[in-house]
Parts: sequence; C-alpha cells; structure tokens
Amino acid sequence: MAPRKSRLSKTALLVSTSFSLLVIAIGWAQVEGLTAGRLAGQLFWPLTRLLFFITLGLVVGQAIEATNWTRRLAVVAAPLFRYSRLGMRCSAAFTAAFFSGVAANAMLLNFFKEDQITRQQLFLSNLMNQMPAFFLHLPTTFFIVIPLTGWAGGLYFLLTFLALLARSVLVVGYGRLFCRPANSEPSDRPAPSGHTAGKKAKSLKDAILQRLPGRLLRIAVWVVPIYLMVFMINAMGGFDVARQWMARFVVTSVLPVESLSVVILSFAAEFTSGFAAAGALMDAGVLTVKQTVIALLAGNIIAFPIRALRHQLPRYMGIFSPKMGLQLLLLGQSLRIASLIGVGVGYFILF
Repeated sequence: MAPRKSRLSKTALLVSTSFSLLVIAIGWAQVEGLTAGRLAGQLFWPLTRLLFFITLGLVVGQAIEATNWTRRLAVVAAPLFRYSRLGMRCSAAFTAAFFSGVAANAMLLNFFKEDQITRQQLFLSNLMNQMPAFFLHLPTTFFIVIPLTGWAGGLYFLLTFLALLARSVLVVGYGRLFCRPANSEPSDRPAPSGHTAGKKAKSLKDAILQRLPGRLLRIAVWVVPIYLMVFMINAMGGFDVARQWMARFVVTSVLPVESLSVVILSFAAEFTSGFAAAGALMDAGVLTVKQTVIALLAGNIIAFPIRALRHQLPRYMGIFSPKMGLQLLLLGQSLRIASLIGVGVGYFILF
C-alpha cells in the first residue's frame, strides 16, 4: 500500500510541476511586459509567502492537537457550539481562527478525517469561522476606511457586521435543527510535567516530522498550479474584464453613474482605493451618504468573489480536497453575498 501511495504522490508532483511550467511558459509568451523581475516580485515571492503561512498554520494546528489544547480553546465559544450541536472540536477551530484561518481549517480537516466530526459539521464550522476572519482583519481595515469615508464607512461596517451576524445565526439555527449531537468530546488531561512533558514534546516533534512533509506536499501540488493559473488570468486582464462587465449591472437609478468608479476601484488589489474614491465623491457632493454606503456594499458584493478566487481558492483547494475546497468556497461566498444583499436592500428601504 505504501509504494502505491508513493507512486501516486510522485505522479501528482510530476503532473503539478509540468502544468505549472506550462502555465509559466504560456504567460511568458502571451503576457506583454512579463519579465523575470515581475515574476519574482509579483508571483514567486507572494506564492512563497503563502506556502510559508500555510506551513505555519499546519504546524500550529498539529501542535494544538498534540498538546491537548483543543479543549482549552473550545471553552471560549463552548455554549454557542454546544447549542448548535457542532461540538467542542469545532469550537476549538473557531477560536483558533481568530489567530490563523489556515490552522483552523487544518484542524477541521484533521477532525473530519479521524471521524471526530461529520462532513456537515465541517461545512457549518467553516461558515462560522467567517466571524473570526472578520474580526481578524477589522483593526487594519477600520482605521483605514473610517478616515476616508467617515459616517458612510461606519455605516458600511455596521451593515457588513449585521450581515455576518445574520449568517452566524442562520448557521447556529441550522445546526441546532439538523445536526446530530457531536461525537465524544476531547479529553481534559492534566498538564504534563517533568519526564512526561519531555516525552510529549518529543512526540509532537515526531508527529510534525512524520505528517507535515507529506501533507505540505499534497497541498503544494494543488496550491502552486492554481495560484499560477489565477495569476496569469489576472495578468492577461481576465479579472479586469469580469469586474467591468459585472459593475455595469449595479449602476441604476439607485446608484448614479459616478458611483461606477467606486465599484470598479474597489476591485483593485489595494482595496483602499475604492474607499478613497467614495470619500472624494461624497465630499464633492456627487454622492450622498446613503448612495456611498450602497455603492460600497455593491463593490464589496462584486469584488469579494473575484478576490476570493484569486486568493482563497488555491488555499482552500490545497488544504481540503479540490472538490471539497471549491464547495466550501462557493457555499461561503453565496451565503455572504445573499446576506449583504439582504442588509443592503433593508438599509435602502428603511433609510
């Protein structure tokens, strides 16, 4: 059995490497201005950084499990996850997501593979982890956006939080109604000391050395070619065309044509440009506060799925299987868009 797995790994690595080189060759031939310096700065360095953080997340996830920190982390959100029948293990992954989304997803996958949580619990927990992700990035975005857009930015954050809260309540309610009770909870062992602690540290090191290389290889086999392909599509202007095409459908009598620039600019890799344009248009009297908020929500709705394809798709398909990763991403984005549309329509009608 082991030789067969080894052959499969070598075959997958060969196919992944060949496909990656083919994508680079096509991009080199087709994309104007794609120099070695641009490849190094905009492709290879970000890809290396992504793989580094994935590796770090896997190590953290493995360390949490091996050192029996699962129960300690689970205590933070235990009542909520007990009520939703997602269990203590999913609660631990939820807490870990406040520090590392990769570690949280790695923990969920390990629990699923060891039959400690069901597929349904994995999907619901991944959706719940959108809340830690929101707060993880909130300090950075909040203090950039508020000076640019003022009250409109504050209302925008309030509406996105309400959408997040609505999604979380929906997930909790669904889990309560349709999930079977979680499997046996992780044991609460006393903290090791002395010789026992030394043996545990050694076992952790052995576990990392035994599991991490193979797991990282399986992830890299998918992450690298998908990341390269997404980069080349972006370099060829594919995402720019999609952005402009989608943006035309949100400019109506509700949003004046001037707001089109806000929507399009919010697609840029540097997301603050969209908020800067919104603030400038609002200060100039072109957009009201209400129109600015709606424009920012529209930009978020259109921009985020494309940004998810560019940045999250390789990570999800690498950590989980390609099929499961794509399903998780599509489900999460669909629910996210639906909730943002809901709060946006409610805000427009009520105010």
